Amino acid sequence: MITIIDYGLGNLGSIKNMLKRIGVKSEVTSSETKILKAKKIILPGVGAYDTAMRRLKELDLIKTLNKKALEDKIPIMGVCLGMQLLLESSEEGTEKGLGWIEGSCYKFKFKENTELKIPHMGWNFVFEKQSNSIIKNFENFKFYFVHSYHAKVKNENNKLLVAKYGYEFDCAVAKENIYGFQFHPEKSHKFGMQLFQNFAKI
Repeated sequence: MITIIDYGLGNLGSIKNMLKRIGVKSEVTSSETKILKAKKIILPGVGAYDTAMRRLKELDLIKTLNKKALEDKIPIMGVCLGMQLLLESSEEGTEKGLGWIEGSCYKFKFKENTELKIPHMGWNFVFEKQSNSIIKNFENFKFYFVHSYHAKVKNENNKLLVAKYGYEFDCAVAKENIYGFQFHPEKSHKFGMQLFQNFAKI
């Protein structure tokens, strides 16, 4: 069973449907009681950084999520904005992130290639920076992106995947039991299904 956190921002139905397609049970909830019992968690997110952090605070979920991530050390996956929240901060706002992985998010800025549009939207290939069971069999994989801000981690050991849009950026991060993916696996067809399958097997 994978617990999908409902804090009012994210493609909850799409993620749940993708998990159902690969035969993985899931539940969508904002209940502290259910989250405390979770064995695996997906933290989705679509929208603004500050809005997301404030929603987590309003629902009093940050302490609970910290316990699951840092004490219980269950597998946790952040998706899109959910990945950005795993870091310390973002240029998009002033709220502090969860801070589970050292790093911040920055808006795309192009010195050249000014024909590139923001947000970065569409399919991009991803490239491994280290081996990890969650990205097993990822050779020649591409995923669907929609974002204006991108991650930059402080520790090279936390870089999992990179992509290029004008310049190289961190599109997946990892630290022990915590994983984050900037792209939308729930919109990435067979590639997203493989990622969810790998996460379910951890």
